[in-house]
Amino acid sequence: MSSKLFALDIGTRSVVGIILEEQDDHFHVMDILIKEHKERAMVDGQIHNVLYVAELIKEIKNELEEKHGPLTRVSVAAAGRALKTEQASVTIDIKNRPIFTEEDINRLELQAVQHAQQQLLSSKEEESFNHYYCVGYSVLYYKLDGEEIGSLLDQQGHEATIEVIATFLPRVVVESLLAALKRADLEMEALTLEPIAAINVLIPQSMRRLNVALVDIGAGTSDIAITDKGTIVAYGMVPTAGDEITESLSDHYLLDFPVAEMAKRQLATEENILIKDILGFDQFYPRDEVIQAIQPSIQNLAKAIGTEILRLNNQTPPKAIMLVGGGSLTPNLTNELCHVLNLPANRVAVRGIDAIQNVTKDESIPSTPELVTPIGIAIAAKRAPIQYMTVTVNDQVVRLFEMKEMTVSDAFLAANIRAKQLYGKPGQGISITVNDHDIFLPGEHGEPATIVVNGEPASTKSIIQNGDCITLVEGRHGEDAKVTVRDIVDDALFKSITVQGTLYHIEPKVKVNDQYCSLDLELQDRDRVYIETIETVEDVFKHIKAIDLLHKLQPFCIHVDGQPMFLQDFTPTLFINDKPSKLHYPVKDGDRIKVDENSLPTVEMMMGKLNLSLEEKIIVTFQNETVELTKQCHEVLLNGTALSPSSTIRNGSTITIVEKESNRWRFQDVFRFSNWQLPKDFQGYFTILRNGEASSFDEEIFGGDHLEIILSEHPIPN
Repeated sequence: MSSKLFALDIGTRSVVGIILEEQDDHFHVMDILIKEHKERAMVDGQIHNVLYVAELIKEIKNELEEKHGPLTRVSVAAAGRALKTEQASVTIDIKNRPIFTEEDINRLELQAVQHAQQQLLSSKEEESFNHYYCVGYSVLYYKLDGEEIGSLLDQQGHEATIEVIATFLPRVVVESLLAALKRADLEMEALTLEPIAAINVLIPQSMRRLNVALVDIGAGTSDIAITDKGTIVAYGMVPTAGDEITESLSDHYLLDFPVAEMAKRQLATEENILIKDILGFDQFYPRDEVIQAIQPSIQNLAKAIGTEILRLNNQTPPKAIMLVGGGSLTPNLTNELCHVLNLPANRVAVRGIDAIQNVTKDESIPSTPELVTPIGIAIAAKRAPIQYMTVTVNDQVVRLFEMKEMTVSDAFLAANIRAKQLYGKPGQGISITVNDHDIFLPGEHGEPATIVVNGEPASTKSIIQNGDCITLVEGRHGEDAKVTVRDIVDDALFKSITVQGTLYHIEPKVKVNDQYCSLDLELQDRDRVYIETIETVEDVFKHIKAIDLLHKLQPFCIHVDGQPMFLQDFTPTLFINDKPSKLHYPVKDGDRIKVDENSLPTVEMMMGKLNLSLEEKIIVTFQNETVELTKQCHEVLLNGTALSPSSTIRNGSTITIVEKESNRWRFQDVFRFSNWQLPKDFQGYFTILRNGEASSFDEEIFGGDHLEIILSEHPIPN
């Protein structure tokens, strides 16, 4: 059993009517009729004059009805050039919240798509999400704490970012199509998008797991659709197409635009091109010469298409590219695209009707790539018709343009459910300043809203059907931030330290708004907090008020005759955990600090450091006995008082050293240090000898001298 399909491809320059006959899974193209617009009724795929377009549709309908009988229902497509593509990113704070789930990611994607919608509407006076259908989006990347990441699933961090590229179809495009059909006495049987129509006949579902780009190059625009992972992931358009090549020919050879268009079409079939310029001269030009003249324009077209493909495909070349539409016949275009996208020559190809599976055509119909889309519209309308569906979102009736398998997210977009409504509101945070650094302390995260479809729990990715009832139950709001001083103080600042055998629990001192306070004080918004940290041994001594230990550890210094004298050997030694340390050394929890005091120096030790002697001494032999003679050569005074050699000197003392007058040693000095005396009743004579030689009591003596006095009854002869 066979049935006829009537489809219209309403383009910027012309309208194409097509009659297909379906026999089981086979389609036969019975007739194609092309008529150009008499007026500028179409702009960028949108009907600007419904009356003119309806009149042209009616002409095509009437002519086809003469051959094929009454036509009442028709399949149409929204032009790919009418699609609007926006790139948008969203960053959210995820500190102190549970790990990311699949639903968290879905809701973040929805928020990014809504952000893209807002960007699209930013220049409009009346902002309404109902002005656009979202026909698809793809995620360009996820980021965690500023670093790109493959997936946010089961991740934790400080902030998460998602960037999407989303495609929207203005509702006015669909509404104007419906109005034009109604005026032409036609009912819309099904609606599709031109890129989807071409993809449906050239790239079967089984091939859509591959990353393939389809480019429909028309007169004014080049429409792009990209498949990957089993679906159509992105749409795009560049306002550069076949007309740029025509204009290049017109400029180079001084041709009227229609003449240049005819010359361009000859390039696909003729070796020599007949060109008639505006001065009336006819001339034949070799095909290669003409192509060389327009080569820069061909390169510009390839660069524009290639750059947009990379943008839509996350800056990665697809595996292959298919070209359809009249502009795809531009010479050298496939080679230039390969160069722009760094693809092998066999990965870019022009596809015509003969590439469509299970399709035959009448012999009178040419097999050109510009007829792929009209045929695709008719077949897509049969195989994958796109219709309206109606659902209810929180008692609001929403009509959806069923471009694909619809989800709860699509219903939320259409119902203007903002992504922030999918979560309970976060609690109010507070801002404080800690040691001159601004810190924001967030409130508690809200709990997510609950989604119910027809009474059953669901997610934003749940598939919906016509007539479904969707309910969004608001989530719990988060608590406001409540923070005490103790909460913001690092645990490492609390230390237990032993000093001279006594355990001290060290806590930082904290000022809030210049007032010392308890660590349990609850902070308020805009409080100024200053934390005095205990970092070094000196900090610890000051904190526990061990000022005496600080004094003891000062370098041992005395002033001698007005000059400072440092005696490091007598400075007390500081130990941390039995290792010599300094006052500026850092301390940590559990440290043991000890100060070992050294004995004080004596006057004699100090004089030794100065290489000075307190006494001068010599040793002589007198009357066969060893006698030590001593006399003071220096006197040490402290505050005017003489000190003995064994007197101790304290840190910081001021000392004066007085040098005594030193006379030479005389023989008579020995009597002050010897116990020898003349016998009381001695009446004789005595002889004074020094080293065996006659001497006298006034004679100078030296250490080591042998002295003696010899007693006799009679004078000893010399």
